[in-house]
Amino acid sequence: QVQLKESGGGLVQAGDSLRLSCAASGRTFSPYAMGWFRQAPGKEREFVAHITSSAGRRLYADSVKGRFTISRDTAKNTVYLQMNSLKPEDTAVYYCAAATTLVIVTTVSKYDYWGQGTQVTVSS
Repeated sequence: QVQLKESGGGLVQAGDSLRLSCAASGRTFSPYAMGWFRQAPGKEREFVAHITSSAGRRLYADSVKGRFTISRDTAKNTVYLQMNSLKPEDTAVYYCAAATTLVIVTTVSKYDYWGQGTQVTVSS
């Protein structure tokens, strides 16, 4: 069992930056691939970014490519999402998730553990 807890959300203006953190506890963190998803009101949860267990590969949704960066610090059992040039359409609850997979996965059902989410609100 892996417990995940997100932090770092908040209210910012368009063009600002935020860094989200996701701290893992329980089982060792290193074997898991990690992902970030987001869910806006009235919409389905959508994929944002994925990083493999070795941090050797990353994948981003087209909507965030070039603006967001996912990274992980195995020593701290933490995964990060650096978000730059934020837009109002980035407003959502952001979730981190862990997956027991060696391949990049972008669907909700492929992830085994989820955090409670952190709210990001971007004003125009």
